[in-house]
Amino acid sequence: MSVEYRELSNNNLESRVVFFGKANCEPNHFFTGNNVRKEYVIHYILKGKGVFASANHAAVTLHAGDLFILPKNVPCFYKADEQEPWSYFWIGLSGIKIQTMLSGSILASKHYLRHVEDTHFLNCLEKLFDAVHHNNSLTDKLLIESLIYQTFYHLNLEFPAEKKREHNTSTQQLEKAVAFLNDNYGDHECTIKFMCQKLNLSRTYIYNLFKEGFSLSPQQYLVKMRMEEAKALIKNENSTIQQISNSVGYTDEFTFSKAFKRYTGFSPNIYRKNNNFQ
Repeated sequence: MSVEYRELSNNNLESRVVFFGKANCEPNHFFTGNNVRKEYVIHYILKGKGVFASANHAAVTLHAGDLFILPKNVPCFYKADEQEPWSYFWIGLSGIKIQTMLSGSILASKHYLRHVEDTHFLNCLEKLFDAVHHNNSLTDKLLIESLIYQTFYHLNLEFPAEKKREHNTSTQQLEKAVAFLNDNYGDHECTIKFMCQKLNLSRTYIYNLFKEGFSLSPQQYLVKMRMEEAKALIKNENSTIQQISNSVGYTDEFTFSKAFKRYTGFSPNIYRKNNNFQ
C-alpha cells in the first residue's frame, strides 16, 4: 500500500491543518490505530470504494466522488473494499472554530456526503490539499488559512444542515431551476451541470429537490420537457425531424431519434404517422 503522510506545525488556535496524507489502500485494509480522533479528519475518495461507519450511524458503502469525516471524539470505522479498494486523500483539522464552521453543514450530523465532485467545496478542498504541501513562508500559511475558511464556506452553502433548508427556500430554488430549464432546454449546451453552475447550487442538492418535488432526477425532468415539446412539434407536418431535433436541444437527428424512441416507444417518423391517422 502506497501512503503519503505529513504533519504540520502551526500554533493557530482558531483553525489549522495538523496533518494530511494520501493512500492507495490494499483490499480489505482498515485503520488499525485509535478510532477516536482528537481532530476532524476529512477523507475524499479518489477511486474505488469501501465501507464507513460512525457511532450511532449505520454503515454505508461509499464510492469515488464521495467524502467522509472522522469527527473529533467520535468512534469511526472504515475499510477498503475487497474487489475495488479505495484510494483517498485526507486532511486533519483542529482549532476552536472548526466545530462551529462544521455545524452549519449536514456533514456534521451525517458524517459523509455523496457526489461532491463538481462542487466549489471540493475545488477548495483540493486547493487546500495542494497548498499544505508548501507551507514554508508566511504567504503559504496565509493561503492555507484562507482556504480553510473558503472550504467551510462552500461546504455550508452547498451542503447546509437540514434545519437551514427551510421549505420556502427549497421551493423557491426548485422553481428557479424549473424556470431555468424551461427557458434553456432548446439550447444543446443546457445541461444539469451548467444549470447548477448558473444557480450556484450543488448537483446533489438539485437532485434532491427534483426527486422530492417530481420523483424525477433533474436529467429525467429535462428529457421529459424536451420530449413533450418534441411530441407537440412532430404533429406539425411542416417541421422536419432535424428541425425538431435542433429546437429541443439536440445537435443531431440520430441522437434525438434514439432519445425519442426511449421516451415514447416509437421513432419520430412512426409517431408522426400514428398521430396523423388518429
